[in-house]
Amino acid sequence: MSDLSHIQIRIVPATAVYPLRHKVLRPNQTLAHCIWAQDNDAETAHFAAYDGNTLIGIASIAISAREGDPPNTWRLRGMATEPSLQGRGIGAQVLSACVAHAKSNGGALMWCNARTSALGFYRKHGFETVGEEFDIKGIGPHYVMFRRL
Repeated sequence: MSDLSHIQIRIVPATAVYPLRHKVLRPNQTLAHCIWAQDNDAETAHFAAYDGNTLIGIASIAISAREGDPPNTWRLRGMATEPSLQGRGIGAQVLSACVAHAKSNGGALMWCNARTSALGFYRKHGFETVGEEFDIKGIGPHYVMFRRL
């Protein structure tokens, strides 16, 4: 797949993102570890990229301010792309949809716990690191990153 113009980004129920979350982000854990506290909150949105009926990328956003953040801060979580399709711009399309949604709902800031291996992706899309690298047990090294909307 080289032409991504046919990819559709949709808002989906939380359950639609769980299989790819599990496959890419939590492969050594149970599916239950892919269900997060804010998944079903009214303000939470789950985005999915589809190639036809095939799910190929996901991300979730929820209103979630850290200490010192403005109240209209959104947290980006669970970004994942089908491994065989990574590096082809699918994540960028999903992230763009997340940012547009947060902005259209009054968002001023977006943050995430980014895997160290994904720093380049997030920097390319306007995110900056905050603080030092930290480890999430069983998952690996991360940085907190943010982007002003």
